[in-house]
Order: sequence, then C-alpha cells, then structure tokens
Amino acid sequence: MTTQTLPTAAGWRPRLNTLLSRAVPDDLIALASRFGVGSIFFLSGRTKVDGGLNVSDTALLLFEQDYALPLISPVWAAHLATYAEHLLPLMLFLGLGTRLGALGLLGMTAVIQVFVYPSAWPTHLSWAAPLLYLLAHGGGRWSVDHLLFKR
Repeated sequence: MTTQTLPTAAGWRPRLNTLLSRAVPDDLIALASRFGVGSIFFLSGRTKVDGGLNVSDTALLLFEQDYALPLISPVWAAHLATYAEHLLPLMLFLGLGTRLGALGLLGMTAVIQVFVYPSAWPTHLSWAAPLLYLLAHGGGRWSVDHLLFKR
C-alpha cells in the first residue's frame, strides 16, 4: 500500500492564485470599479437637478441647511458638487482620465466624510476602496485611456 501525501500549501496556493487571476482579471475589476462607484455618484448628481443640468431649489436648500461646508458658499458648493457628480462619473464610465476622475471623487468622498456625514465611514470606505484601486491601477484595458495611451 502506498501512502499519498496531501499537497503542501506551496503546491496548491500558486495554482489557486493563477486560477482566480484568470477568472477575475484586473481589467474586469477596473471595469466593475468604474461603473460601480461611478453609478453611485452619477445617480446622486441626478437628484440635484431639475431635468437637465439646472441645480434644483431642493439641492440649494440642502447645501444651505444640512451640508453647511466651511470656506465655500452653499450656492457654489451645490453647483460644484452637482456638476462634479455628473462629469467625474462620466469620465469613469468611459475610462477617459480615469485617475483624475477617481481622484476627484475620492476628494468628494473625503469632504462628505469629514464635513457632512462623519458617522457614515463604512459607506464612504466602500466608495474609497474602488476609487483607490482606480487611482493606483487606472481604468484597465477596456478604457479610452488604454486606447489613447497604450503602454
């Protein structure tokens, strides 16, 4: 009777890592990150407008009463946030200027965390994680960035 030994960690871990990296390529992670976090901000931006891109009275009221940001007037803050919540996610969706778009949304996330909803850190962390991935790795091969600047 022959005795078989169980595979060592050194034997099965590299194979598992290879299998997982083929099943979930980095480009798929980048695409999911771009659309996942981009959708959150884009839909938030849509709630701040009346039809087109006119900032709604409700959004202005929120920035005046609830969001009270320091160093910037509520009118400016409402307009800047609304336009950023439309433009930056579109950059992510296309993968055009992905790192810049991710950096902008990460900055917005930090402002929201510090000044607006400080107790909502679990939500903000779930936004920051994919944004940090995009900032570090870019939009992946399925992006306009890749088409324009093939490396």
